[in-house]
Amino acid sequence: MKVIALHTPLGEEVLTLCAGDRVTLSGLVYTARDEAHLMMEERGIPFDPRGAAIYHCGPIIINGKVVAAGPTTSARMNNLSGPLLDHGVRALIGKGGMGLTVREQLRGRGVYLAFTGGCAALAASRMKHQGVFYEELGMAEAVWVLEFDKLPLVVGIDSMGNDIFHDVSCKAKLQFESLFK
Repeated sequence: MKVIALHTPLGEEVLTLCAGDRVTLSGLVYTARDEAHLMMEERGIPFDPRGAAIYHCGPIIINGKVVAAGPTTSARMNNLSGPLLDHGVRALIGKGGMGLTVREQLRGRGVYLAFTGGCAALAASRMKHQGVFYEELGMAEAVWVLEFDKLPLVVGIDSMGNDIFHDVSCKAKLQFESLFK
């Protein structure tokens, strides 16, 4: 299977990706969990969001080195992602997928990229710390600027509304119902 190389800032190339495509991502990426999303709504986005990628992650950074950077559950940001997408963010990255609202918000303008939970050390091996915003929120909640080097990801939700997480959930529900009717 072909692997598509992406580099931030992202442009319209993400609109041609399909759910299930394998990609690698390089370039600057910004972490943001719940508190960071709320802070950006309150104080403004401290970086240029056009073409940006947001990684749902609370990395562990010691002495300027990324030690662990596994994804957090993206569904926690379902009600917080819209403003970033409205300002031009092209990719959300995390684990577990996102809800229908985000799937619709991504339509025609961005994608959700999935990384496997439990692989924090692998992720960190593909990242370098480049800066931080809102450090007062603490290590897990601050907005970290990370430089990715070919981090392997899967397109979980494409810009046409196709969603591998939703598809798997529907298939599992049908299978369950057929077994227990």
